[in-house]
Amino acid sequence: MTTFCVEDSATSQRALHEARLWLGTPYQHQASLRGVGCDCLGLVRGVWRALYGAEPEIPPPYRPDWAELGGRELLAQALDRRLIRLDLDAAHPGDVLLFRMAPDAPAKHCAIASAEDRMIHAYWGRACVESWLGRWWRERLVGAFRFPEP
Repeated sequence: MTTFCVEDSATSQRALHEARLWLGTPYQHQASLRGVGCDCLGLVRGVWRALYGAEPEIPPPYRPDWAELGGRELLAQALDRRLIRLDLDAAHPGDVLLFRMAPDAPAKHCAIASAEDRMIHAYWGRACVESWLGRWWRERLVGAFRFPEP
């Protein structure tokens, strides 16, 4: 079972603080505006902007079922381009978690680790919430990434 390390960097602390500011933001597909609307990627994009300013790349428009149609690891590739990939057992609060929702589909959901067994994420039908990282989520966890130090 993956547990988060308790040590963290100043950037990770800032990322977690920023992610918590997004709690309660309504879910809105493709949005990334704190307090107004976001999806899971929009949350990560918003945290990036708080840490570094402008986003290095803007995602193209995507449908809610984009991963089921494309078959390519677009989200994992984008995270690899901008963040530092970690072993799953090296993740700690403030790191980005990546989930594969079905065994034969690309990874399509992301979250910010918030504490051992907790994460902050936005998903359809909800808002941006801090929730339990239980067995169901852990079985789908396929990647962990750290925001780079500025």
